[in-house]
Amino acid sequence: MTTTAASDAEGSGAHPRFAEALRALGLGDLVGQVRRFPDATRTAAEAAAAIGCELSQICKSLIFAADGVPVLVLMDGSSLVDLELVRKELGADKVTRAKVDIVRETTGYAIGGVPPFGHKTRTRVLADRSLLEHDVVWAAAGTPYAVFPMAPEDLVAHADGTLVDVRERTA
Repeated sequence: MTTTAASDAEGSGAHPRFAEALRALGLGDLVGQVRRFPDATRTAAEAAAAIGCELSQICKSLIFAADGVPVLVLMDGSSLVDLELVRKELGADKVTRAKVDIVRETTGYAIGGVPPFGHKTRTRVLADRSLLEHDVVWAAAGTPYAVFPMAPEDLVAHADGTLVDVRERTA
């Protein structure tokens, strides 16, 4: 990464790896739209409060293990992932939440800062349709203190995600 790219990323609050991924995808203008906060935006509730948006406008990037293989699930901030629906969608025998070290190893980012794309390794991506209920959603920009806005359709496309219904339904 060039010194300019590094300083641009630092100035925006985006993780340098994520800023570089945005540029590689032709999305360099998004680097300037990253918002960094003094307090953590690690949880969807923290992010929504800091941004001043609805909880459902937060895009959570969650890593699960499907038969031991990492998979990324993109979910709106007000919903929970139904592991049984993910299991069925993937045709897996067992789906569990990935351990902290697997998240870091797979994505290159810490939990609470995992962006929807720009990861260290490619994984299968499932994106819940609930994200499409908004014109803009906010997702982590590689750190627990930074987020960026994007149209959900574009976010899913850049993540190479498959639209699915894996949101936990309340009775």
